[in-house]
Amino acid sequence: MSFLLDTANRGARESSHVDPNAAKRLVPAMAVASGLAVANIYYNQPMLADMARTFGVEAHSAGLVATFTQIGYAAGMPLFIPLGDIVERRRLVVGLFAASAIALALAASAPTLPLLVAASFLTGLTTVIAQVMIPLASELTPPAEQGRTLGRILSGVLLGILLARTVSGVVSRFLGWRAMFWIAAGVAVAAGVAMRVVLPRVPPKAPPRYRDLMRSLAGIVRESPKLRQVSLTAALMFAAFSAFWTTLVFRLETPPFHYGSDVAGLFGLVGAIGAAVAPFAGRLADRRSPRFVAANTIGIVFAAFLVFGLLGDRLWGLVIGVILLDAGIQGAQVANQSRVLRLRAHSRSRVNTVFMIYYFGGGSLGSLLGSQAWARWGWTGVSVAGLALMAAAAAVLAARGPSEE
Repeated sequence: MSFLLDTANRGARESSHVDPNAAKRLVPAMAVASGLAVANIYYNQPMLADMARTFGVEAHSAGLVATFTQIGYAAGMPLFIPLGDIVERRRLVVGLFAASAIALALAASAPTLPLLVAASFLTGLTTVIAQVMIPLASELTPPAEQGRTLGRILSGVLLGILLARTVSGVVSRFLGWRAMFWIAAGVAVAAGVAMRVVLPRVPPKAPPRYRDLMRSLAGIVRESPKLRQVSLTAALMFAAFSAFWTTLVFRLETPPFHYGSDVAGLFGLVGAIGAAVAPFAGRLADRRSPRFVAANTIGIVFAAFLVFGLLGDRLWGLVIGVILLDAGIQGAQVANQSRVLRLRAHSRSRVNTVFMIYYFGGGSLGSLLGSQAWARWGWTGVSVAGLALMAAAAAVLAARGPSEE
């Protein structure tokens, strides 16, 4: 932590000017880096069954690896993302990539499940880079194009999430799950070097001390009911998403499928179709309203869990459901994050911090809920849990005031 603060504050004293046209050209690189970073959270999901066999534990115990990775990610939000309002972002990004590489190396060499869970928590804690990039991209983009820019960044994020599962499933099948973590550590080092080269110096606009900045988070939550409402809606949706992906590998190992981690990972390619929704959702949010997009995506995800419940014993049923699920979640992410980033222009990093704490808090809850539902009631329990979470999200979204867009 002190390393990040020291290096970032040195950069904050340097002045810079970023040309808006040049900033637009940076968006693809920022999207790729964001996808590579967030992938670290999801490599473990197709490998959970292999981890369970390595350590001789039940499925719900191996599920703690996914749960604590997301808990770590939620905990990393208030630790690191607010720094984007007071320190130079390039140094912050590079430092976080270095820290995540160390955490991934610890996961790769963990001799016991408890130590793997601890290393997974550290991986999540330090892999918050995408949430530093998003407010930065929003700051560098004209207001009329922020929805489109956010959609491009989030396309990279979603592709990272989905393709991480594909890559880790194949690597785990042929080289073992430890090899995947070693590869990820190397990728983190390479990405950090690349960001050191391509990102401009963008000194922060806010001068407060870190302690004061942290205290301000509670005030932001208290003073913005809209932020609370949007964040809770997004958290419930992501909980449903995580419940499905945490348990899919166990579903595919049981009758009538009998597939391994490689096939579970290939479902990431199916879900990648949903990444195409992000730019469209961003444009629609700019033309209509982010809330309009959010409302429709709740219906799409609800339909996905209906498909999982009714057709989950057929491979093509799972495929259709995954396409609907990932398209809905991607569109919702663009819409909901667009809504919150428009609330406080002077404190976007802190607003985004609050949103993402809710979001990945919901994800960790969903992973835990999905694992428990699978252990007790099987695939039907997972499907019902997803439907219940989406009904709750619809109820929260419907509770809006007259001033809502």
